[in-house]
Amino acid sequence: MLKQGNGVELLKELESNSIDLIITDPPYKTTKRGNSGGTGGMLKEDNFIKGNGGFANNDVKFSEWLPLCYNALRDGGHFYVMTNNKCLKEMLNELEKAKFNVFKTLIWAKDNCITNMYYMDSHEYIIFAYKGKANKINNCGTRSVLNIPNCKNKLHPSEKPIELMKILIENSSKENDVVLDPFMGSGSTGVACLKSNRNFIGFEIDENYYKIATDRFSSEKVVVKEITYRDTNTTNNELTLF
Repeated sequence: MLKQGNGVELLKELESNSIDLIITDPPYKTTKRGNSGGTGGMLKEDNFIKGNGGFANNDVKFSEWLPLCYNALRDGGHFYVMTNNKCLKEMLNELEKAKFNVFKTLIWAKDNCITNMYYMDSHEYIIFAYKGKANKINNCGTRSVLNIPNCKNKLHPSEKPIELMKILIENSSKENDVVLDPFMGSGSTGVACLKSNRNFIGFEIDENYYKIATDRFSSEKVVVKEITYRDTNTTNNELTLF
């Protein structure tokens, strides 16, 4: 199930303990992409990267949606969230406030890098947390550093490789489980779910990326599970694929 709309508001519609796994690359503060002589650094609260970066909705606070994810996730369910080094401390603090148990931080090692005046960035962080009791992953031989090539010809500036998402999905869920991405972008998590025989719920506020995601999903043979929502008066666009 795909819905266009504000992910924070749509999270409020989900029933408690209705989701088996959550994986997301949420909006967060970014840094300027400069060369080795550039200054880089955190952008001001009112000056997020926009335009071609596609980040017009980057002003969502972690504290607004992490507790909602905790509520929707079933007991024992896993939670993966991607972030950068500038937001890592804040994300970890907010996860703790939301009552998540943080197990470890995984590293996605990419085959490309971003130059700056210190060290070239060639990795991203994936925080691995869970709700309630601890459950082991399905493939305990998976290393904490995931060497997966970055996407070529991206549909979204922050698009993640399907192969990377499949590793997380297949390690932390079983077939026919329900996987949620409340900030799905162009839908890579959902495509990985389909290829792994998982059900998917995705929210996206940007109309352009929502259209890209629906087009990707429509090209797949999909069966999705019915999800129970709380009564609401929202009028967001919704696509159910069968």
